[in-house]
Amino acid sequence: MNERQNRSGAADFTNTQTFSIADDRDAEVRRIINAVYAALVEKGYNPINQMVGYLLSEDPTYITNYKNARSLIRKVERDELLSCIIKYYLGI
Repeated sequence: MNERQNRSGAADFTNTQTFSIADDRDAEVRRIINAVYAALVEKGYNPINQMVGYLLSEDPTYITNYKNARSLIRKVERDELLSCIIKYYLGI
């Protein structure tokens, strides 16, 4: 008997199942931010300054091509990056 069945074996539709794509997407955005941060550190850049420059200008040249960091960061819209950063900062 799986958890979607009641004791008689019939499907149990009394409880609402929840599914969140947002949590998965936030985790992916955090993974990208961490990968870009690591690439910038390895190349000797100040990663905070470089990422702030990118967020303010959307100029991809603030992000190194090393380890595909520029391509990674461009997969995420700036508003989504900022939203994820703010949610993480606020602990929500």
